[in-house]
Amino acid sequence: MKRKPAGVFLQDNGLNFVDEGLMSMALTHPSYSQERSSSANNQRLEFLGDGVLNLVVAEYLYKHYQNKAEGELTKIRARAVCENSLLNVAYTIELGHYLLLGRGEEMSGGRKRKSILADAVEAVIGAIYLDQGFETAREFILKYLEPTIVEAAQGDYYDYKSRLQELVQGKTRENVTYAILEESGPAHSRNFTAGVFYQERLLAAGEGKSKKEAEQNAAEKVLQDKNILASLGWDQDKPR
Repeated sequence: MKRKPAGVFLQDNGLNFVDEGLMSMALTHPSYSQERSSSANNQRLEFLGDGVLNLVVAEYLYKHYQNKAEGELTKIRARAVCENSLLNVAYTIELGHYLLLGRGEEMSGGRKRKSILADAVEAVIGAIYLDQGFETAREFILKYLEPTIVEAAQGDYYDYKSRLQELVQGKTRENVTYAILEESGPAHSRNFTAGVFYQERLLAAGEGKSKKEAEQNAAEKVLQDKNILASLGWDQDKPR
């Protein structure tokens, strides 16, 4: 595979760097610099990018999941910035085509190696932050990771719909139902409001960046409202 230069990467991703050397360094794997007895590689940028990435995701979670406790937010963030998530970003932007690798790493398939690609994504973020600032770095991160963040927030530890269903089925043969009450926002950033109903009674409404997330938030509100649970006779079996 013929490697594409850093300048092409910038063009392909709509980035106009003041110092293109920063992106060249972000795309330079240590194996390449080691063969040339040089210290110029992407490890320090990777360190910086990791910090920026975690800050952006933490800020996003803080703003969009205001009813979530610290423990849940920590779990969501960890899942959103894991190696597989970064690997998906690398595949999307075809990052392997732009990397500078040492001969040995090149021959052993380094352009497809998960750890190399994930680390390079963080290095790219670090370079964007240094050259273009925090806002551009945040835009880049959320462009590729926002759907992953939302999906991570719907993990098993966050599955209030299942908990509510188990509670209801332990009391009655009927179940709750969900309906989207409202959609708003531009096409690329929709907001949804979902309602959870029991016997045509609206129990609670929840908002989210996806329909599933809105439904989860609605179910959570029911589970945390002692008055609703008591009025339906469900309070004794509410989930821990």
